[in-house]
Amino acid sequence: MSTLEQPPETLQKSLKQRHLTMIAIGGVVGAGLFVGSSALLHSSGPAAFVSYAITGVVIVLVMRMLGEMATTNPSTGSFAGYARKAFGGWAGFTTGWLYWFFWVVVVGAEAVIGGKLLQRWIDLPSWMMAAALLLAMVATNLRSVRNFGEFEYWFAGIKVAAIVLFLGLGAAYVFGLWPSHSADFSNLTDHGGFTPNGWTVILSGVVVAVFSMVGPEIATIAAAESAEPEKAITKATNSVIARVGFFYIGSVLLLAIIVPWTEVKIGQSPFVEALTHMGIPGGPDIMNAVILVAVLSCLNSGLYTSSRMLFTLARHGDAPQGIAKLDRHGVPRNSLLLAMLVGFACIGLDYLSPDTVFVFLLNASGATILMVYLMIALSQIKLRGLMTREEVGQLRLKMWLFPYLSILAAGGILAVLVSMFFVDSSRSQISLSVAALVITLIAYRFRRRGKRSNSRPLTPSVSAPTP
Repeated sequence: MSTLEQPPETLQKSLKQRHLTMIAIGGVVGAGLFVGSSALLHSSGPAAFVSYAITGVVIVLVMRMLGEMATTNPSTGSFAGYARKAFGGWAGFTTGWLYWFFWVVVVGAEAVIGGKLLQRWIDLPSWMMAAALLLAMVATNLRSVRNFGEFEYWFAGIKVAAIVLFLGLGAAYVFGLWPSHSADFSNLTDHGGFTPNGWTVILSGVVVAVFSMVGPEIATIAAAESAEPEKAITKATNSVIARVGFFYIGSVLLLAIIVPWTEVKIGQSPFVEALTHMGIPGGPDIMNAVILVAVLSCLNSGLYTSSRMLFTLARHGDAPQGIAKLDRHGVPRNSLLLAMLVGFACIGLDYLSPDTVFVFLLNASGATILMVYLMIALSQIKLRGLMTREEVGQLRLKMWLFPYLSILAAGGILAVLVSMFFVDSSRSQISLSVAALVITLIAYRFRRRGKRSNSRPLTPSVSAPTP
């Protein structure tokens, strides 16, 4: 192998500002909005957008805290590294592995969903098309990080264009600027009122909404592979508020106005129902294509994120060292291929046991992302508390009203986690996620013992005296 073909020792900084901006946007807008919103509209009625508003506040606060830490020390490991610095090796180990577990399961789940979406147009088994989609996205990520950035740029662009178009058309419809339709907001109060099932359901709806908004933190991981990480993180963090408010709260509010909540079916996109009510031809096919793009975007991001987090774990000695090797494109090929294998395993489990083992995996990963967000909040509180006044003054991006809003965010996340034990639909998720946390902590204990035994000096042998 020539010198030019030698694998680089570090990840390549080939992502551009436009890539990172769209990665951050793509992280927020996913299938959780296009399909997952049906569950909240069905259970909470028109007030479902309040659940998204509460969740949006928590996500914005978490991203602001993460942005403060990431602009100070941008790294591929991002929050896993900050947790390690704040609380020690156990925190970095558990945060990294829980985040990796969440995303590799998402990779498998998104591939499965994509295969089923394709069945609308292609008469083939869904598992076969799921495997093809997974292979295609792996091939994209294997070429280079810039290739990943380009695909995510266009995927996110299509999603954003679809949401903006829907917001424009939906606003015209509800304000009476639509042919043969006058302004009508009656669906907000008809069919049982604004809160037909009470405010308790709205608060428990935060549990559902938070999983729809997962992903903006990916930008802080990807920023380490850009030329100007601090600038990228600052821009991504500052734009989270507009994205959450504009895309989620705005679109769900329009859905509640256009579609009677009693007609929303769980698991079916309410956007399709809205387009049907508005009389737009080909609505189901249009939204199916948009949702497929959203799924591919999430699959693409999941492969990237899980491979980088595992790469970081290996660099810190928390995973086998072979995983940390880079190929000549600067891609951690082995960690990416491992994510692919887990994705194939999930596809196989969905085919063999869709209602048991596969659902078990999904439930087990359910609350782990909230645990990661809680660790982000706690890490920021701890690290900011260790700073001098001069260091705080030099921060490029600061958390608002520290420590009050930081404590509020941590308390809010903890409240959501605790509330999951009291909501029937989420009790299994939190129980299995806690089990995953315990297993990770036990694994860290064994790993630390193994390191100690390997580093223990050997006792010199005593030779028998020569006669």
